[in-house]
Amino acid sequence: MSYSMTHPTAPLLHLFQMQRRTAVKWLHWLTLPLFIWFVFVTPDDVLQFGKGAFRVHSFLGLIFVSLALMWTASHMRHGLVGKPGPKLSPGLKRLHRALHITLIWGLFGVALTGFLLGLTSTTQLWAGGLVPIGYPLGLPELNHLIGAIHIFEFYALALIAIVHAAFHIWRHLRLRDNALRIMAPRALHRFL
Repeated sequence: MSYSMTHPTAPLLHLFQMQRRTAVKWLHWLTLPLFIWFVFVTPDDVLQFGKGAFRVHSFLGLIFVSLALMWTASHMRHGLVGKPGPKLSPGLKRLHRALHITLIWGLFGVALTGFLLGLTSTTQLWAGGLVPIGYPLGLPELNHLIGAIHIFEFYALALIAIVHAAFHIWRHLRLRDNALRIMAPRALHRFL
């Protein structure tokens, strides 16, 4: 249901939408560096620096999963924040929606398989040394299978994220529809 700006609640709805867009921008820019971190840094990489480094890595994972779950919850409650730009063809509008929904639910899937890794583990795993990850059921074969799925889905999601970024860069440069300005912090707008 859409309201005209003369409707009494229109300013409140506009404010809510602006706040939600700002929240999603924050989620986007907080998730991105963590996503890049986990693409290039594995638990085995940090273990060589000791338990403290592994705990920091695990804590970053806890933050990443928390942000992913917040994003999924926001999507479930309100749907996507924006609509595809008017300059996109119907096929590209479908691609726009598919990319965003795949990223949101893909992040949820990574969080879910991470939980299942803890659940099927033979020892109690802790996210960031703070939060227990499931109750260890001691199912090593299933744990190995879920670990392989977790890794595959994470790197498949990284590929989709690259396609997503390339799509928006293409839109910004080719269609000149300011696609990058929509999600970029205001301080960067003068460079775009």
